[in-house]
Amino acid sequence: MDLKFARTDIEAKPKKFDLEKMEQTVEKESSVIFYFDKDNSHKDLLELQDYFEAKGKSFYMSEVKFGLSDNEYMYQVHIIK
Repeated sequence: MDLKFARTDIEAKPKKFDLEKMEQTVEKESSVIFYFDKDNSHKDLLELQDYFEAKGKSFYMSEVKFGLSDNEYMYQVHIIK
């Protein structure tokens, strides 16, 4: 699974995510929201969903548009303990 977090600057490259750190954050908080870059494949995000749901977590994913172009979006992932 090769996922990238959403860019914070339009010219910047997206940062790759670390599943271990992500799991630690989810365990510390009761509800966590992550934003993933549009370059991620939907299939990889569904694998992430399967991973957390297998651990008994609730997983909600949606596309968030931030501009007028069809190409200006990111994925929002909400994981609840």
